[in-house]
Amino acid sequence: MSDEFISLTIGQQKNIALIAHDKKKKEMLDWCDWNKKILSKHFLYGTGTTAKMITDRTNLPVRGYNSGPLGGDQQIGAKVVEGVIDAIVFFSDPLSAQPHDPDVKALLRIALVYDIPIATNRASADFMITSPLMNEEYTRQVINFQNTVDKRAQTL
Repeated sequence: MSDEFISLTIGQQKNIALIAHDKKKKEMLDWCDWNKKILSKHFLYGTGTTAKMITDRTNLPVRGYNSGPLGGDQQIGAKVVEGVIDAIVFFSDPLSAQPHDPDVKALLRIALVYDIPIATNRASADFMITSPLMNEEYTRQVINFQNTVDKRAQTL
């Protein structure tokens, strides 16, 4: 393989971010209840209100960050870049304007850049959480950003 890409491994125990817009929080809570047994095998993270509501309802430990409009989406994105977050379940509300829409788009973009699974509705979350890959290591190919920086620095 060329030096353009590096291999990164997602461990058997996943670090999953759980995020839901206000009108999708009930759906997220129901989904977490339904998948509590599977989710309990992994490390969970979430934006402020969603994290608290999941923990209160399911007793699953969820490490909370700020609420989305207060920078929580960006905090989760930073954890993706740092290699902490392995997957994202983000129940997004496509029918309501979000004041922090640029943050949401940035999070989706960074998930694509780092090639991590992201489910944006219940159906895709169901497919992701029940995949056999949830129970094993998974190696993905990501752009070798250090190599890109090095080459760019030489040409400027």
